[in-house]
Amino acid sequence: MTRRAFLGLLTALALPRAMRGNDLAWDSLSDEERQLLAPLAGDWNTMPEERRARLRRGAARWSRMSPEQRERARHRLAQWRALPQERRERIRARFLRLRDASPEERRRIRRRYEWFRSLPPERRRELRERWRNMTPEERERFRRERAE
Repeated sequence: MTRRAFLGLLTALALPRAMRGNDLAWDSLSDEERQLLAPLAGDWNTMPEERRARLRRGAARWSRMSPEQRERARHRLAQWRALPQERRERIRARFLRLRDASPEERRRIRRRYEWFRSLPPERRRELRERWRNMTPEERERFRRERAE
C-alpha cells in the first residue's frame, strides 16, 4: 500500500462519527420517515446512532406492512405496554439469553417448546400450575434434569 493510500484510509477511518452518520440526521430522513418518527423529532439528533438506525429500520418495516399487519402490531404493542414493568424485564432477559445461546441450545429450546405446544391444553395447564407451585430450588433441579 502506498503512503498516499494509507493516509487516505487513515483519514477516512478517523472521520468523526457524526460525519459518518449524516444519513441518520433528522434533515436527511425522507418525508415518510419524518412523519412516522415525528414524536421523536426533538430528541432525534442527540440519540445514539445505533438507536436512530434501529428506529429508521423500524419505520421502514412499518411502511411495508399491510393495514392488517399494522393493526396487529398496534394491538401487540398495547399488550406489551399493559404488562407490569417487572414482567417486561423478565421477557427482555429471556429474549437476550435466547439470542445469545448457542445454535444447539436454541434448537433444544425450540424442540422443548414445540413439544409443550403439542400437548393438550389441559396437560399444559397442569404443567404450568406445577411449575408455579415449585420453589426456586425445585425449578433449578428440574432445569438441570432436563438439560442432561
